[in-house]
Amino acid sequence: MRTSQGQAIYLKNYREPEYQIPNISLMFDLQINKTRVVSEMTIERLKATKPGTPLILDGDELTLISISINGNTLSSKDYKLDDAGITIINPPSGKTFDLKIETEINPEANTQLMGLYRSGGNYCTQCEAEGFRRITYFLDRPDVLSVFTTRIEADKKDAPVILGNGNPVKSGAADGGRHFAVWHDPFPKPSYLFALVAGKLDSIFRDFQTASGKPVKLGIYVEKGKSAQAEYAMDALIRSMRWDEKRFGCEYDLDVFNIVAVSDFNMGAMENKGLNIFNDKYVLADRDSATDTDYANIEAIIAHEYFHNWTGNRITCRDWFQLCLKEGLTVYRDQEFSSDERSRAVQRIADVRRLKTAQFPEDAGPLAHPVRPEHYREINNFYTATVYEKGAELVRMLATLLGEKQFRKGMDLYFRKHDGEATTIESFISCFEKAAKSDLSQFMLWYRQAGTPVLNVSTSYDRTSKRFSLELEQFTPPTPGQRRKSALQIPLQIALLGKDGETITGNKISGGTIKDGLLELSKRKHKVVFHDLEERPVLSINRGFSAPININFRQSAADLAFLARNDTDTFCRWDALQNYATRLLISGTRGMKAGKKQAPDERFLEICTHIAKDDTLDPAYRAALLTLPSDIELAGEIDSNVDPQAIHSTIKVLQKQIGQALSPFHQSLMDSLQEEGEFDVGSGAAGKRSLRAVLLKLSVICGSKTALQDIQSAYDVATNMTDRFNAFATIVHFHPSPAVRGDILEDFYQRYKNNHIVLDKWFTVQATRPDKTASNKVKSLMRHPDFSFSNPNRLRSLIGAFAMSNQIGFAAENGKGFELVLDTIEKLDQKNPQVAARLLTAFRSYRTLEPVRRKKARSLLEKLNSVSNLSTDVRDIITRTLGE
Repeated sequence: MRTSQGQAIYLKNYREPEYQIPNISLMFDLQINKTRVVSEMTIERLKATKPGTPLILDGDELTLISISINGNTLSSKDYKLDDAGITIINPPSGKTFDLKIETEINPEANTQLMGLYRSGGNYCTQCEAEGFRRITYFLDRPDVLSVFTTRIEADKKDAPVILGNGNPVKSGAADGGRHFAVWHDPFPKPSYLFALVAGKLDSIFRDFQTASGKPVKLGIYVEKGKSAQAEYAMDALIRSMRWDEKRFGCEYDLDVFNIVAVSDFNMGAMENKGLNIFNDKYVLADRDSATDTDYANIEAIIAHEYFHNWTGNRITCRDWFQLCLKEGLTVYRDQEFSSDERSRAVQRIADVRRLKTAQFPEDAGPLAHPVRPEHYREINNFYTATVYEKGAELVRMLATLLGEKQFRKGMDLYFRKHDGEATTIESFISCFEKAAKSDLSQFMLWYRQAGTPVLNVSTSYDRTSKRFSLELEQFTPPTPGQRRKSALQIPLQIALLGKDGETITGNKISGGTIKDGLLELSKRKHKVVFHDLEERPVLSINRGFSAPININFRQSAADLAFLARNDTDTFCRWDALQNYATRLLISGTRGMKAGKKQAPDERFLEICTHIAKDDTLDPAYRAALLTLPSDIELAGEIDSNVDPQAIHSTIKVLQKQIGQALSPFHQSLMDSLQEEGEFDVGSGAAGKRSLRAVLLKLSVICGSKTALQDIQSAYDVATNMTDRFNAFATIVHFHPSPAVRGDILEDFYQRYKNNHIVLDKWFTVQATRPDKTASNKVKSLMRHPDFSFSNPNRLRSLIGAFAMSNQIGFAAENGKGFELVLDTIEKLDQKNPQVAARLLTAFRSYRTLEPVRRKKARSLLEKLNSVSNLSTDVRDIITRTLGE
């Protein structure tokens, strides 16, 4: 199962490990440049393993000090060392033996931020997916479950706080001004869930009692002086623990639960058993530094990592092909938590937008892969939107198909049957089959087939016979390695709406069964006929986004307008307006390239005006309705010969038209959204702030002097980061005066230059300013004293934001944007290949660009591919991107 040499690993070749390690004791002597690690393991030979079978342990960049078996030191002839690990040639023939290995590592020099490293003066670990092998030699695979006992020793001044997995057992003084702590985790876990943290940290604590009465000590550890900014994260943690007890019956199981926030982290967070380690941007928050989006992200990610305690830790993956078993399932759970805590309608729209901007392009390009891949070369490259977001949609479809009661029965069975195991997708699905007495064999195709299914839809109404016919045909486009696709089981929520917006069904349905609005598709073609309808209905389809599919349905503009005004399904109401806008934007883009002016569509603008003024709607929902498709979403709809400049210009024209339509009501709308009292992080107040931001942005794009004065005033008088940041970003992106933009950038920098999380926003806003010469600005910012090449957040805030979100600058016709990003990737690959590979995925859709841009992107990709010493991470992505 090794991947360090870059060879392909196939699911079909999976074999159980020949040995297990039921217990491991670790001793760490933490030193900045020379940390000693002593591991004492009980090695168990499985029944099927022949005596004398070599024991192969993974290892990466380790210095071996000594190795012994049952107290006897091995000589160099007893084992073989290579770059991938160590092989014990002829281990003892008994069922078990004791193996002791001492290694040395250098945390300070670990720029990959995988294994044990130093961050901000603190020791920290990251072991998922294959980081534990950078700490000691081990069977570093998820189906090897061990009980860990860890003794950590450190200099007391350098690291007064010492944390590990599980429960604290013992602590005390050691020689030479040092001290130690012992932690024991009674729950067997794979090595990727191991963690330790040691350093100078402040903390906050709360007492929690589970539903069954078990007391738990909760702790959040942060950098010195920042403990007050951890209060919201603690509140989110407590709410998520209560929610999981109520919704899924999942109680916490250890005596303590700790979270540590660090500033150098490759990921968002990590669910290590009892000791979650977080990127500090997803923990630290207060009204002066965090936006409403930050608060929502903190809430969701705190919940996500906590929910992993059961869906990921107590039940883990048998192998890395099953990654969606923990990630897709847990994303579904955190989405449901956020929906219950905030606005379900707005959350669903946000989830779908994320899917369409990140996962749909992945499915449509050279990096497409099934939710459960069949093979990989570098597992770090499969922490993708497909595994996470599409994986969550598959779980949601299960819940839709089975119903809430049967879905919960399936989850309960899964928890009972597989607790303490490393298991598979098949085992997960079989629990629902048994609980619901249902055959889900066809549903399994969703896990095996890549690509976004397309559902072709056509309708007709015969006034004479009073019949409404609905014809459906599913098709999944070819993807790399999968040219032919089978028909999928698709849960399709539909409704027929009458002229007053009410749901109508007729007296009889033929060709299919619809229960509670759910039509279950299983064949390529379906035809359903609704009888005895006195009027032609309007079809509302894929309600709630019941399946992650593209709908090819040429509804009339009149029907889209009707749905945007009247659909009782909040998602479909939003989707209808998005489809209407997309149709206008595609037409406008084509017209712009032909030199035609984009004329206003009065019906569309009237709907936007109606929505903006409709105070019966949640302000956050109104803000979502009035937000047009993004450049990336529109590019996905155009699909070929994409011109990012034309797309952006067309979107801006339509935004200007909406702003002009709303201008007579702008001030009264803004007045109605004013907040009273103290700052409130709740979804109601946040919704008002989001709608104000949308209205201000549209007004500024119109270019009126009043709007330009209003946005400057909004920045100056803001009493919270949300209002100030929204005004700041709008000024930098859309204010016509370079002098004004420069002044606001300087003011924002001076206010927040000592807050690295807010400073990331300062870099991002400049990196994403829609300008074809944006690469020049990004280059200059890379020379800024506050830019750090070694900090993943700072890299993502500048280079990542530019590549992923600024299509005009990144895909500039002269190729300078492509060149900048690829040069950065080549340099970064030597230090942090995981982050470099993530940046490279920005090229996943380059083939859809118009010929000039496409040719330049490919030429530069081929140039990078010719570099001889690329990491496995980057080589894997670039090879698949080029289609080689």
